[in-house]
Amino acid sequence: MGMLSKFTKLKRNKKFEYSPRYYDDKGKGNPFKMEPKFDKFRTTLNPPRGLKGKFGSALDDMRREGDRDLKIRMVIIIAILVLIVLFILDFDLSIFFPK
Repeated sequence: MGMLSKFTKLKRNKKFEYSPRYYDDKGKGNPFKMEPKFDKFRTTLNPPRGLKGKFGSALDDMRREGDRDLKIRMVIIIAILVLIVLFILDFDLSIFFPK
């Protein structure tokens, strides 16, 4: 049995001192949890339940001031797209102007 034990004996696993490259061991949470950067600023992440909560959330979104440049850019883009669609459909704009 002593001679066969060299071949049949299970080998022990080697232990490694592995630590991930970007692991923060200062106690800031789980390093493997995937949390987007801007979750704390999103209002739609955990939406309130119920009709009253949804109306309250909608009113809060309306009160919040947005980026003015973004709003102007969106209006310009929508106006250009509407004019392109009207041109393609051969819409006559003269009905809006008095003679």
